[in-house]
Amino acid sequence: MTQEVRAAGAVLWRDAGGATEVALVHRPRYDDWSFPKGKLDAGETIAEAAVREVREETGFTAVLGRYLGRTAYPVPSRHGSGTVPKTVDYFAAEAVSGEFEENDEVDELRWLDPTAAEKLLTRPEDVRVLRAFCELPVGLTTLLLVRHAKAGKRDEWSGDDDLRPLSEAGRRQASALRRVLSLFGPDRVLSAPRLRCVQTVHGVAEDLAGEVRHEPLFSEEGYWPDPVLGMARLLAVAGDGGTPVVCSQGGVIPDLVSALADRDGVELSAARGGAVPSKKGSFWVLSFRPPTASEGPLLLAADYHPSALPAPSPSRS
Repeated sequence: MTQEVRAAGAVLWRDAGGATEVALVHRPRYDDWSFPKGKLDAGETIAEAAVREVREETGFTAVLGRYLGRTAYPVPSRHGSGTVPKTVDYFAAEAVSGEFEENDEVDELRWLDPTAAEKLLTRPEDVRVLRAFCELPVGLTTLLLVRHAKAGKRDEWSGDDDLRPLSEAGRRQASALRRVLSLFGPDRVLSAPRLRCVQTVHGVAEDLAGEVRHEPLFSEEGYWPDPVLGMARLLAVAGDGGTPVVCSQGGVIPDLVSALADRDGVELSAARGGAVPSKKGSFWVLSFRPPTASEGPLLLAADYHPSALPAPSPSRS
């Protein structure tokens, strides 16, 4: 049976006096110029692998942003003759701290403007990743829209449904979300008031030494009387900047994401047959252009991550 090799990486970028530079690394083993990337460790998500590989190969701590896509190509099999497929999932990632030092895999790092970087890249598939990165500006506001984790079956809970807690499986999902969402640099946490929603993101708030702010408009009963008001509230949260985490419900998220995408002309490639996915424990990375003097925040990209547990790559929109 053919075993796919999974890897992840990032287009690591920084602001250089108002201009954007991206990092390319030279690997003497292959004598090529590429983006930092590497194979997933056991039990690792693509987001975790991307941040770890950036740190190991470049020395920089990175904050993830939007998903850029996947490359695929054959590599020699380690278990005999022939080849096996290798896939690499890429994110945009901002360098926030660190310094390069030569290491076992990389002997040189260059910060280049995108035009110069495209000329230096060895692989054509990396050029396609760079062009996907350049399609949108950097410095976008990232809003992490999370559906609460598993909380058992409603008909098996005899108490107030608002107080239905996470199940054991839901607690595992919440723990995974705590790890993965941290890679996107969240700075505040909001949630529908229901207990299962608050519990899902409580760990994220705890890591920030903050609290989960209750937002009734993101609950099903708060959203549906006036969906326009609910969307306006989400846009206000995005307009405040930073990287907010918002936890909501399956009866809200598909409508909210669909309405935002329709309003701002973003194609949702994760949608199938018109249905916007929102599995328990999943999250959307919504990338907004910050508000201007004449216009509020504008949705530019929406990437769906079906799970914070090891899973297939997100769909790029």
